[in-house]
Amino acid sequence: MATEFPTEKSLIPSHLRDLKAYQAGKPVEELAREMGLEKISKLASNENPLGPSPYAIKEMTQGLWNLHNYPDMHAFKLTSMLAKLYNLKRENIILGNGSEGIMSYISRAFIQPGDEVLTSEHTFVGFYIVARASGAKLKTVPLTSDYRFDVKALAKNITPKTKIIYIANPNNPTGTYITKREFDELLEAVPKNVLIILDEAYYEFAKQNPDYPDSMDYRYDNFIILRTFSKAYGLAGIRVGYGFAHENLISNLKKVKLPFEPNLIAQLGACGAIHDQPHLERTLRNNKKRSNETKKYLKKNGFDPIDSVTNFILFKVGTEEKANFLFEELLKLGVIIRPMKAHGMPEYVRVSIGTKSEMNHFFDSMDIVLKKL
Repeated sequence: MATEFPTEKSLIPSHLRDLKAYQAGKPVEELAREMGLEKISKLASNENPLGPSPYAIKEMTQGLWNLHNYPDMHAFKLTSMLAKLYNLKRENIILGNGSEGIMSYISRAFIQPGDEVLTSEHTFVGFYIVARASGAKLKTVPLTSDYRFDVKALAKNITPKTKIIYIANPNNPTGTYITKREFDELLEAVPKNVLIILDEAYYEFAKQNPDYPDSMDYRYDNFIILRTFSKAYGLAGIRVGYGFAHENLISNLKKVKLPFEPNLIAQLGACGAIHDQPHLERTLRNNKKRSNETKKYLKKNGFDPIDSVTNFILFKVGTEEKANFLFEELLKLGVIIRPMKAHGMPEYVRVSIGTKSEMNHFFDSMDIVLKKL
Protein backbone atom coordinates (compact mmCIF):
# COMPACT_ATOMS: atom_id res chain seq x y z
CA MET A 1 0.00 0.00 0.00
CA ALA A 2 1.38 3.39 -0.99
CA THR A 3 2.37 5.77 1.77
CA GLU A 4 0.14 8.82 2.04
CA PHE A 5 1.57 12.22 2.89
CA PRO A 6 -0.45 14.51 5.17
CA THR A 7 -1.50 17.83 3.62
CA GLU A 8 -0.85 21.08 5.43
CA LYS A 9 -3.34 23.45 3.81
CA SER A 10 -1.65 26.51 5.23
CA LEU A 11 1.34 25.80 2.97
CA ILE A 12 -0.78 26.32 -0.15
CA PRO A 13 -1.36 29.99 -1.11
CA SER A 14 -5.04 30.91 -1.42
CA HIS A 15 -4.72 31.78 -5.13
CA LEU A 16 -3.48 28.23 -5.86
CA ARG A 17 -6.06 26.22 -3.92
CA ASP A 18 -8.81 26.52 -6.53
CA LEU A 19 -6.49 26.61 -9.54
CA LYS A 20 -7.03 23.69 -11.90
CA ALA A 21 -4.04 22.04 -13.56
CA TYR A 22 -3.75 22.12 -17.35
CA GLN A 23 -5.52 19.22 -19.08
CA ALA A 24 -3.81 18.02 -22.25
CA GLY A 25 -5.42 16.05 -25.07
CA LYS A 26 -5.90 12.34 -24.38
CA PRO A 27 -2.67 10.39 -25.15
CA VAL A 28 -2.75 7.72 -27.84
CA GLU A 29 -1.20 5.16 -25.47
CA GLU A 30 -3.91 5.76 -22.87
CA LEU A 31 -6.72 5.22 -25.35
CA ALA A 32 -5.03 2.08 -26.69
CA ARG A 33 -4.86 0.65 -23.15
CA GLU A 34 -8.45 1.54 -22.32
CA MET A 35 -10.12 0.46 -25.57
CA GLY A 36 -7.73 -2.13 -26.98
CA LEU A 37 -7.62 -0.24 -30.27
CA GLU A 38 -4.89 -0.48 -32.88
CA LYS A 39 -5.99 2.27 -35.27
CA ILE A 40 -6.01 5.61 -33.48
CA SER A 41 -6.02 9.12 -34.96
CA LYS A 42 -5.07 11.81 -32.46
CA LEU A 43 -6.69 15.06 -33.58
CA ALA A 44 -6.72 16.81 -30.23
CA SER A 45 -3.49 18.73 -29.63
CA ASN A 46 -2.77 20.70 -32.83
CA GLU A 47 0.40 18.74 -33.56
CA ASN A 48 2.05 18.45 -36.96
CA PRO A 49 0.70 15.24 -38.57
CA LEU A 50 3.73 15.03 -40.88
CA GLY A 51 6.02 14.76 -37.87
CA PRO A 52 9.39 16.45 -37.43
CA SER A 53 11.77 17.32 -40.23
CA PRO A 54 14.27 14.59 -41.18
CA TYR A 55 16.98 17.22 -40.62
CA ALA A 56 15.72 17.73 -37.07
CA ILE A 57 15.75 13.98 -36.43
CA LYS A 58 19.31 13.72 -37.77
CA GLU A 59 20.55 16.56 -35.57
CA MET A 60 18.87 15.15 -32.47
CA THR A 61 20.13 11.63 -33.12
CA GLN A 62 23.72 12.79 -33.48
CA GLY A 63 23.32 14.80 -30.27
CA LEU A 64 22.57 11.69 -28.22
CA TRP A 65 26.31 10.98 -28.01
CA ASN A 66 26.78 14.23 -26.07
CA LEU A 67 24.11 13.77 -23.42
CA HIS A 68 26.78 13.59 -20.72
CA ASN A 69 27.49 17.29 -21.35
CA TYR A 70 25.38 20.27 -20.35
CA PRO A 71 23.87 22.16 -23.28
CA ASP A 72 25.06 25.59 -24.33
CA MET A 73 23.38 27.82 -21.75
CA HIS A 74 23.20 30.66 -24.26
CA ALA A 75 22.09 28.45 -27.18
CA PHE A 76 24.42 30.35 -29.49
CA LYS A 77 23.72 28.29 -32.62
CA LEU A 78 19.92 28.36 -32.29
CA THR A 79 19.66 32.04 -31.34
CA SER A 80 22.02 32.93 -34.20
CA MET A 81 19.84 31.04 -36.68
CA LEU A 82 16.69 32.76 -35.36
CA ALA A 83 18.41 36.16 -35.48
CA LYS A 84 19.35 35.61 -39.13
CA LEU A 85 15.90 34.29 -40.05
CA TYR A 86 14.08 37.30 -38.56
CA ASN A 87 16.73 40.01 -38.98
CA LEU A 88 17.28 40.53 -35.25
CA LYS A 89 20.15 40.60 -32.79
CA ARG A 90 20.73 37.63 -30.50
CA GLU A 91 20.14 40.01 -27.60
CA ASN A 92 16.51 40.34 -28.75
CA ILE A 93 15.81 36.61 -28.36
CA ILE A 94 14.91 34.40 -25.41
CA LEU A 95 14.29 30.64 -25.46
CA GLY A 96 12.21 28.46 -23.16
CA ASN A 97 10.54 25.10 -22.71
CA GLY A 98 7.70 25.99 -25.05
CA SER A 99 5.95 29.35 -25.13
CA GLU A 100 4.50 28.56 -21.70
CA GLY A 101 8.02 28.44 -20.30
CA ILE A 102 8.60 32.02 -21.42
CA MET A 103 5.19 33.04 -20.07
CA SER A 104 6.31 31.80 -16.67
CA TYR A 105 9.52 33.87 -16.95
CA ILE A 106 7.40 36.94 -17.72
CA SER A 107 5.22 36.22 -14.70
CA ARG A 108 8.22 35.88 -12.39
CA ALA A 109 9.97 38.97 -13.74
CA PHE A 110 7.16 41.50 -14.07
CA ILE A 111 4.01 40.59 -12.12
CA GLN A 112 3.67 41.85 -8.55
CA PRO A 113 0.84 41.35 -6.03
CA GLY A 114 -2.13 43.53 -6.94
CA ASP A 115 -1.28 43.76 -10.65
CA GLU A 116 -3.99 43.13 -13.22
CA VAL A 117 -3.53 40.92 -16.26
CA LEU A 118 -5.95 41.65 -19.10
CA THR A 119 -6.96 39.25 -21.85
CA SER A 120 -10.00 37.68 -23.50
CA GLU A 121 -12.39 34.93 -22.58
CA HIS A 122 -11.94 31.67 -24.50
CA THR A 123 -8.24 31.93 -25.16
CA PHE A 124 -5.20 29.79 -24.32
CA VAL A 125 -5.84 28.08 -20.96
CA GLY A 126 -2.12 27.80 -20.26
CA PHE A 127 -1.86 31.57 -19.95
CA TYR A 128 -4.77 31.72 -17.50
CA ILE A 129 -2.92 29.24 -15.29
CA VAL A 130 0.36 31.19 -15.41
CA ALA A 131 -1.41 34.47 -14.61
CA ARG A 132 -3.45 33.08 -11.72
CA ALA A 133 -0.49 31.16 -10.31
CA SER A 134 1.39 34.46 -9.99
CA GLY A 135 -1.30 35.91 -7.73
CA ALA A 136 -2.29 38.54 -10.28
CA LYS A 137 -5.92 39.53 -10.84
CA LEU A 138 -6.98 38.02 -14.16
CA LYS A 139 -9.43 40.24 -16.02
CA THR A 140 -11.14 39.02 -19.21
CA VAL A 141 -13.42 40.54 -21.84
CA PRO A 142 -15.75 38.61 -24.18
CA LEU A 143 -14.79 37.68 -27.73
CA THR A 144 -16.53 39.46 -30.58
CA SER A 145 -19.58 37.88 -32.22
CA ASP A 146 -17.25 36.34 -34.83
CA TYR A 147 -15.03 34.77 -32.13
CA ARG A 148 -12.11 37.21 -32.29
CA PHE A 149 -10.30 39.27 -29.67
CA ASP A 150 -12.27 42.48 -29.08
CA VAL A 151 -9.59 45.18 -29.18
CA LYS A 152 -12.05 47.97 -28.31
CA ALA A 153 -13.16 46.11 -25.18
CA LEU A 154 -9.54 45.46 -24.20
CA ALA A 155 -8.69 49.15 -24.59
CA LYS A 156 -11.68 50.19 -22.47
CA ASN A 157 -10.69 47.83 -19.65
CA ILE A 158 -7.14 49.08 -19.16
CA THR A 159 -6.75 50.51 -15.66
CA PRO A 160 -3.82 51.99 -13.67
CA LYS A 161 -3.31 48.49 -12.24
CA THR A 162 -3.01 46.78 -15.64
CA LYS A 163 0.47 45.29 -15.97
CA ILE A 164 0.09 42.86 -18.90
CA ILE A 165 -2.22 42.46 -21.91
CA TYR A 166 -2.16 38.99 -23.48
CA ILE A 167 -3.27 38.45 -27.07
CA ALA A 168 -3.16 35.09 -28.88
CA ASN A 169 -3.02 35.84 -32.58
CA PRO A 170 -4.28 33.56 -34.05
CA ASN A 171 -6.33 32.58 -31.04
CA ASN A 172 -6.56 29.11 -29.55
CA PRO A 173 -9.19 27.55 -29.52
CA THR A 174 -11.07 29.64 -32.11
CA GLY A 175 -8.38 29.85 -34.82
CA THR A 176 -9.31 33.49 -35.55
CA TYR A 177 -7.06 36.55 -35.67
CA ILE A 178 -7.12 40.31 -35.23
CA THR A 179 -6.15 42.39 -38.24
CA LYS A 180 -3.32 44.85 -38.62
CA ARG A 181 -5.77 47.75 -38.41
CA GLU A 182 -7.24 46.41 -35.16
CA PHE A 183 -3.83 45.77 -33.67
CA ASP A 184 -2.68 49.30 -34.54
CA GLU A 185 -5.83 50.63 -32.87
CA LEU A 186 -5.06 48.70 -29.68
CA LEU A 187 -1.42 49.83 -29.59
CA GLU A 188 -2.52 53.45 -29.62
CA ALA A 189 -4.58 52.85 -26.46
CA VAL A 190 -1.98 50.90 -24.46
CA PRO A 191 0.21 52.92 -22.05
CA LYS A 192 3.97 52.45 -22.33
CA ASN A 193 4.14 50.91 -18.85
CA VAL A 194 1.86 48.00 -19.84
CA LEU A 195 3.52 44.92 -21.33
CA ILE A 196 1.85 43.44 -24.42
CA ILE A 197 2.34 39.70 -24.96
CA LEU A 198 1.57 38.66 -28.53
CA ASP A 199 1.34 34.87 -28.61
CA GLU A 200 1.92 33.72 -32.19
CA ALA A 201 2.08 29.95 -31.69
CA TYR A 202 0.20 29.52 -34.99
CA TYR A 203 1.96 32.32 -36.87
CA GLU A 204 3.19 30.11 -39.74
CA PHE A 205 -0.39 29.13 -40.63
CA ALA A 206 -1.75 32.69 -40.55
CA LYS A 207 1.02 34.79 -42.09
CA GLN A 208 -0.27 34.34 -45.65
CA ASN A 209 -3.37 36.41 -44.88
CA PRO A 210 -2.77 39.95 -46.21
CA ASP A 211 -4.39 41.71 -43.24
CA TYR A 212 -2.58 39.63 -40.61
CA PRO A 213 -0.23 41.95 -38.67
CA ASP A 214 3.48 41.32 -39.19
CA SER A 215 4.75 41.50 -35.63
CA MET A 216 8.29 42.14 -36.88
CA ASP A 217 7.07 45.63 -37.83
CA TYR A 218 6.39 46.45 -34.17
CA ARG A 219 9.66 47.11 -32.35
CA TYR A 220 8.33 48.64 -29.11
CA ASP A 221 9.92 48.64 -25.66
CA ASN A 222 6.79 47.15 -24.04
CA PHE A 223 6.13 44.42 -26.58
CA ILE A 224 7.09 40.72 -26.57
CA ILE A 225 6.32 38.18 -29.31
CA LEU A 226 6.09 34.49 -28.49
CA ARG A 227 6.45 31.69 -31.04
CA THR A 228 7.11 27.96 -30.89
CA PHE A 229 8.55 24.94 -32.68
CA SER A 230 5.70 22.76 -31.36
CA LYS A 231 3.10 23.39 -34.06
CA ALA A 232 4.12 23.96 -37.69
CA TYR A 233 7.66 22.67 -37.11
CA GLY A 234 6.44 19.39 -35.61
CA LEU A 235 8.58 19.41 -32.45
CA ALA A 236 5.96 19.42 -29.68
CA GLY A 237 7.72 16.56 -27.90
CA ILE A 238 10.94 18.47 -27.20
CA ARG A 239 9.38 21.78 -26.06
CA VAL A 240 11.13 24.74 -27.68
CA GLY A 241 9.57 28.18 -27.55
CA TYR A 242 11.17 31.50 -28.40
CA GLY A 243 10.43 35.15 -27.77
CA PHE A 244 11.42 38.45 -29.40
CA ALA A 245 11.57 41.74 -27.49
CA HIS A 246 13.66 44.81 -26.73
CA GLU A 247 17.02 43.73 -25.31
CA ASN A 248 16.22 45.40 -21.97
CA LEU A 249 13.16 43.19 -21.54
CA ILE A 250 15.09 40.10 -22.64
CA SER A 251 18.02 40.76 -20.29
CA ASN A 252 15.65 41.00 -17.31
CA LEU A 253 13.74 37.87 -18.32
CA LYS A 254 17.04 35.97 -18.41
CA LYS A 255 17.57 36.82 -14.73
CA VAL A 256 14.65 34.54 -13.78
CA LYS A 257 15.12 31.96 -16.55
CA LEU A 258 16.17 28.49 -15.47
CA PRO A 259 19.66 27.67 -16.78
CA PHE A 260 20.13 25.21 -19.64
CA GLU A 261 16.62 25.61 -21.09
CA PRO A 262 15.95 24.35 -23.70
CA ASN A 263 17.94 21.16 -23.30
CA LEU A 264 20.64 19.90 -25.65
CA ILE A 265 18.41 17.72 -27.85
CA ALA A 266 15.75 20.42 -28.07
CA GLN A 267 18.28 23.01 -29.26
CA LEU A 268 19.61 20.65 -31.93
CA GLY A 269 16.14 19.66 -33.13
CA ALA A 270 15.09 23.29 -33.50
CA CYS A 271 18.23 24.08 -35.51
CA GLY A 272 17.49 21.19 -37.84
CA ALA A 273 13.88 22.31 -38.25
CA ILE A 274 14.89 25.85 -39.26
CA HIS A 275 17.25 24.38 -41.85
CA ASP A 276 14.44 22.39 -43.49
CA GLN A 277 12.07 25.04 -44.84
CA PRO A 278 10.69 22.65 -47.53
CA HIS A 279 9.29 20.47 -44.72
CA LEU A 280 7.51 23.52 -43.30
CA GLU A 281 6.08 24.28 -46.74
CA ARG A 282 4.79 20.70 -47.07
CA THR A 283 3.15 21.06 -43.67
CA LEU A 284 1.35 24.25 -44.70
CA ARG A 285 0.16 22.73 -47.99
CA ASN A 286 -1.23 19.65 -46.24
CA ASN A 287 -2.91 21.79 -43.62
CA LYS A 288 -4.62 24.07 -46.13
CA LYS A 289 -5.98 21.18 -48.20
CA ARG A 290 -7.19 19.08 -45.26
CA SER A 291 -8.61 22.11 -43.47
CA ASN A 292 -10.72 23.04 -46.50
CA GLU A 293 -11.95 19.44 -46.78
CA THR A 294 -12.87 19.38 -43.10
CA LYS A 295 -14.77 22.65 -43.20
CA LYS A 296 -16.68 21.39 -46.24
CA TYR A 297 -17.54 18.11 -44.49
CA LEU A 298 -18.76 19.86 -41.34
CA LYS A 299 -20.92 22.31 -43.27
CA LYS A 300 -22.41 19.47 -45.33
CA ASN A 301 -23.45 17.81 -42.08
CA GLY A 302 -25.16 20.85 -40.62
CA PHE A 303 -22.38 22.36 -38.51
CA ASP A 304 -21.12 25.93 -38.69
CA PRO A 305 -17.35 25.71 -38.14
CA ILE A 306 -15.56 28.85 -37.02
CA ASP A 307 -13.42 30.22 -39.85
CA SER A 308 -10.00 29.14 -38.58
CA VAL A 309 -6.69 30.08 -40.23
CA THR A 310 -4.76 27.57 -38.11
CA ASN A 311 -4.29 23.80 -37.98
CA PHE A 312 -7.49 23.18 -36.01
CA ILE A 313 -11.22 23.86 -36.36
CA LEU A 314 -13.71 24.65 -33.60
CA PHE A 315 -17.39 23.89 -34.06
CA LYS A 316 -20.52 23.92 -31.94
CA VAL A 317 -22.23 20.57 -31.51
CA GLY A 318 -25.39 21.94 -29.90
CA THR A 319 -25.40 21.24 -26.17
CA GLU A 320 -22.77 20.18 -23.65
CA GLU A 321 -24.41 16.75 -23.49
CA LYS A 322 -24.18 16.33 -27.28
CA ALA A 323 -20.57 17.57 -27.34
CA ASN A 324 -19.60 15.03 -24.66
CA PHE A 325 -21.47 12.28 -26.50
CA LEU A 326 -19.65 13.07 -29.75
CA PHE A 327 -16.28 13.08 -27.98
CA GLU A 328 -16.88 9.78 -26.18
CA GLU A 329 -18.33 7.97 -29.20
CA LEU A 330 -15.43 9.05 -31.42
CA LEU A 331 -13.02 7.73 -28.79
CA LYS A 332 -14.62 4.30 -29.11
CA LEU A 333 -13.84 4.43 -32.83
CA GLY A 334 -10.23 5.50 -32.25
CA VAL A 335 -10.56 9.22 -32.99
CA ILE A 336 -9.37 11.68 -30.34
CA ILE A 337 -10.71 15.24 -30.58
CA ARG A 338 -10.79 17.93 -27.88
CA PRO A 339 -13.84 18.86 -25.77
CA MET A 340 -13.87 22.56 -24.93
CA LYS A 341 -15.35 22.72 -21.43
CA ALA A 342 -11.99 23.77 -19.97
CA HIS A 343 -12.04 26.75 -22.35
CA GLY A 344 -15.49 27.79 -21.12
CA MET A 345 -17.16 26.49 -24.30
CA PRO A 346 -18.82 23.21 -23.23
CA GLU A 347 -21.09 23.01 -26.30
CA TYR A 348 -18.07 23.00 -28.64
CA VAL A 349 -15.38 20.56 -29.73
CA ARG A 350 -12.10 21.19 -31.55
CA VAL A 351 -10.56 18.95 -34.18
CA SER A 352 -6.92 19.23 -35.24
CA ILE A 353 -6.00 18.85 -38.89
CA GLY A 354 -4.25 15.56 -39.65
CA THR A 355 -3.07 13.61 -42.66
CA LYS A 356 -5.43 12.49 -45.41
CA SER A 357 -5.74 9.08 -43.75
CA GLU A 358 -6.42 10.58 -40.31
CA MET A 359 -9.06 12.98 -41.62
CA ASN A 360 -10.79 10.16 -43.54
CA HIS A 361 -10.84 8.22 -40.27
CA PHE A 362 -12.48 11.25 -38.65
CA PHE A 363 -15.06 11.64 -41.46
CA ASP A 364 -15.97 7.93 -41.48
CA SER A 365 -16.28 7.87 -37.69
CA MET A 366 -18.37 11.04 -37.69
CA ASP A 367 -20.74 9.44 -40.21
CA ILE A 368 -21.32 6.60 -37.73
CA VAL A 369 -21.72 8.80 -34.64
CA LEU A 370 -23.96 11.42 -36.26
CA LYS A 371 -26.60 8.75 -36.86
CA LYS A 372 -26.84 8.39 -33.06
CA LEU A 373 -26.57 12.09 -32.16
